[in-house]
Amino acid sequence: MKKMIIKNMMAAASVALVMSGSLTACVDLDLSPNNAPSEGNVWNSASMAEQTIAGVYNRLYEDYTADPNKGWFDMWSSIMDIDANWTAGYHFLHANNTPTSDFGSERWWKNYYSGILRANDVITNLPTVAGISEAKKSRYVSECKFLRSWWYYRLNILYGGVPYYTEPVKSIDGAKKARSTQDEIWNYLIQDLTSCIDDPNLPNKYGADSEDYGHVTKGAAYALRGKVYMWKKEWRKAADDFEEVSKCGYKLYTNGADAYKQLFKAANERCDEIIFSLQCINEEGFGGIKNRGYGNRCLPPDNEGKGLGWNNYVINPQFVDSYENKDGSPFNWDDIIPGYSAMSTNARQVYFLRNEINATERANAEASGADMTQYKNSGNEERIKAAYANRDPRLGFSVITPYSTFIGGIEGEALPYVMRFPYRSRGRGTQDIETDTNSKMYYLNRKFVGEGTETMTYYSEIDIPFIRYADVLLNWAEALNELNDIGGAVSKVNDVRNRAGVAPLNSNSYTTVNSKEDMHRRIMNERHWELVGEDVIYFDEIRWGTWKDLKFYTDKEGRMNGMRQVWGSPTYSYTWGGNNYWTLPIPAREIQMNPNMEQNEGWK
Repeated sequence: MKKMIIKNMMAAASVALVMSGSLTACVDLDLSPNNAPSEGNVWNSASMAEQTIAGVYNRLYEDYTADPNKGWFDMWSSIMDIDANWTAGYHFLHANNTPTSDFGSERWWKNYYSGILRANDVITNLPTVAGISEAKKSRYVSECKFLRSWWYYRLNILYGGVPYYTEPVKSIDGAKKARSTQDEIWNYLIQDLTSCIDDPNLPNKYGADSEDYGHVTKGAAYALRGKVYMWKKEWRKAADDFEEVSKCGYKLYTNGADAYKQLFKAANERCDEIIFSLQCINEEGFGGIKNRGYGNRCLPPDNEGKGLGWNNYVINPQFVDSYENKDGSPFNWDDIIPGYSAMSTNARQVYFLRNEINATERANAEASGADMTQYKNSGNEERIKAAYANRDPRLGFSVITPYSTFIGGIEGEALPYVMRFPYRSRGRGTQDIETDTNSKMYYLNRKFVGEGTETMTYYSEIDIPFIRYADVLLNWAEALNELNDIGGAVSKVNDVRNRAGVAPLNSNSYTTVNSKEDMHRRIMNERHWELVGEDVIYFDEIRWGTWKDLKFYTDKEGRMNGMRQVWGSPTYSYTWGGNNYWTLPIPAREIQMNPNMEQNEGWK
């Protein structure tokens, strides 16, 4: 019964192609491919019409099932950085973005409008189909209104106001609307999501055993509408919507001391915390590949005998340093290693070296600037491990830190590997964690990466959450804080912190909330720590206005942030391109083919 939604996906994909062209030829406009039925036949058949619903959901897979180098949005945020081998296409991080850039302009426009146009076809045509109950048609239309809103939500943040289409588009001439303003789009989404919420045929939630699990619910509509209200700064309405999510039956998963870790395992992917997620199966096109892009070379072998894991995405050291200690006190390197902060970043490498390095390893460390006068031949590893021993447990559940253990499966069985530097071997006896770049040491992802022989192919069956209840709680806390209900905000944040195993707010001098502004800062931090890897934080950082300062910071040596080794030395650096970079440029082809389209300021 697993993933019932996608059982008809292959058939639905061809059906949906009949219906959906794409704005200004970003996608093939051939409306009658040889291997698909005609549009008239689709809407004259109840069974084929129902398959089109799966075809709309199908578009959600585009970002997560084909290529691990597509630039998942946590890489856009301050949390992660992409491997140096793949930076060429990410012009928006290097001050050379253009309206013809794939990742920096065209891709998201193409992908999201493709989904929107499929949804529009269903919303327009499904009500006329015979042989489907009115209740079911109403529910399907609401689901597609939600999905359309989901894609418009992201488009509106990325581009800052876009053309708003609610009818099928069958030709270029039908795709020449002018852009609506960002606030107008928010209002349209509120109307659509309100329609979903008011639909008596859309259930509050589905049980884990329901054959309809994975379909959109009323709880998801409340959650997304609340997020829209956050952008509009209508805090009371946002808080009320987030409260309704809880009334729909969603709640935190709290089973065990490692509940945060277990939440992202297959056994718990249908728990009451998950509100809206990508339903995955172990099959090409429908399996998640974060397991691969976030991984390391100690994952199980594929059919060519190679490890499945690539560390395309690594965690930024400044983000790792932001994690508090368990008692809620701020982490400070100087508490672990006095004088650490005063050292150059290259000199700090010495503290991350393994015990009993050999002559060649010592020479290489000295050549790269390590202050070898601070090296401890028999206690170096133990000293640095202390920096991670008493931290917020979510750090250890999300990130592979120096000299911690990762259960890999490259040998065909579950074995422990240790993150040591310099890397020597992943063979039996040594079992160092191998990466794509063993000459450097990066913070590696642990969250969403399979352990042991848990995931044996590129295509992980573990669902990818888009909205979950912890996200809702922290949004709810922010809205309450803006309403000056600091106590209410503290309560919501503490629900999340208690599950994580870190000291609650207002439980000691470190966690005492001193003001509304202090609470806002704490909520922003909490969202980073809780939601790492879930492609939420970039959109938060844009809304908060913190993106530039967090992503493009300059260190004490005058080097801008970029992909950095654990001690802070940059492999490459970003470049801030100017205030126009807060939004993406409208794709050049859209400007060329739509005379009513205006480019964003600064991109002309």
